[in-house]
Amino acid sequence: MRILDPHIHMTSRTTDDYEAMYASGVRVVVEPAFWLGQPRTGVGSFTDYFDSLLGWERFRAAQFGIRHHATIALNPKEANDPRCREVLAEIPRYLLKDGVVAVGEVGYDSMTPEEDEVFATQLQMAREAELPVLVHTPHRDKLAGTRRTLDVVVESGLPPERVLVDHLNETNVALVRDAGAWAGFSIYPDTKMDEDRMVAILQEYGTERMIVNSAADWGRSDPLKTAKTGHAMLAAGFSEDDVDQVLWRNPVAFYGQSGNLVLDPVPGFTEGAPPTPGVEFEGSSVLRGARA
Repeated sequence: MRILDPHIHMTSRTTDDYEAMYASGVRVVVEPAFWLGQPRTGVGSFTDYFDSLLGWERFRAAQFGIRHHATIALNPKEANDPRCREVLAEIPRYLLKDGVVAVGEVGYDSMTPEEDEVFATQLQMAREAELPVLVHTPHRDKLAGTRRTLDVVVESGLPPERVLVDHLNETNVALVRDAGAWAGFSIYPDTKMDEDRMVAILQEYGTERMIVNSAADWGRSDPLKTAKTGHAMLAAGFSEDDVDQVLWRNPVAFYGQSGNLVLDPVPGFTEGAPPTPGVEFEGSSVLRGARA
């Protein structure tokens, strides 16, 4: 089983998690910029965080044989804090950096006018940078939030195939599918979606444009939920090819639109060996377009 976890917050995880993920089949991850729990009070804390995602975390993952990528954005929750808005002027230069495969997480938290404005602004950034977009649907009023999300995407002129709408459930998956966007599902221990419900959704809607992630962060979560979903699919009668499509080929196709997705094995990594401080990034090929 080969896995690209398309939404996981490794800044919040330990090196033990990286080792366990590699053993379960994870070879590539995408880490979206998100809220850290503690409110940020200025633009410098954002740029330090972005630099860490594109530098230290990328290096840390490589030590354990995993390719790390990031998405960059002002997240919906902090879009409501005027102290954070200045970071919008900094984001375009980060979208040009190695390892950035999308704009995200963007979208809605509380459906405020401020979130409307920041969402539309960052969709325009994605158009200008020719990057796909990772969209966060709100935890409350999810159906209304999804409808508004899709309306704003249409207004932006961004093609729906360049948009991944995440944190879906049974109430809104059909809306996203009908709009032509990619459907994302976060598999959690207690909330959002579990493996069995995910299998039922795949049985109803099929595997095309369906993306499964762990969204593991600093809360109660599990970075092995992608692998566990794959095993649940097999137990329910899905083929190994179906699992490969959902856990690998679909996220590769979506993020491959960035032209920045690296799938090569990490040079110098030996499974089971201690981490190698001298892992190099130079010389590896970059995915141009979507391919397996």
